[in-house]
Amino acid sequence: MKCISAKIVIFIFSLVCTFFITSHSQSENFFVEAKQKFDQKKYEDSKFLFQRNIVFNPKDAESYLYLAKIYKNEENEKEEIKNLNTTLLLDPTNEEAMYLMINYELKKSNYAKVKDLKESFLLICKKLCKEVDQIEKSLADIEPKNGS
Repeated sequence: MKCISAKIVIFIFSLVCTFFITSHSQSENFFVEAKQKFDQKKYEDSKFLFQRNIVFNPKDAESYLYLAKIYKNEENEKEEIKNLNTTLLLDPTNEEAMYLMINYELKKSNYAKVKDLKESFLLICKKLCKEVDQIEKSLADIEPKNGS
């Protein structure tokens, strides 16, 4: 009897392990395929795949970042900002998301928010540090009295 119970436990454990391994590799495939579709400018296809990837991996900041880029392209500001905020919540050091958020706030002439984001950006930038001069110039063009 113990032998049968042990075999059942091993069988169930094997099934659970197989499920998790398959799920993880499937989510990896969704991201890779979504990124390829994004690079080919097939935004609807890539959006669906990034969303599917998030179902399997809800803490994947990169998927949210790419969704933000897609929504920016679609001029859907609400979804763009929601996905940028999620990216930064999951990965506060994502300099590309921070840079996109700064540009959004610059477009809205939100002086105070841009100034705060710029300070954070300076602490995390590695690849996009050269953009600080452009941010400074744009910030100088915004009247401080217009900040909200």
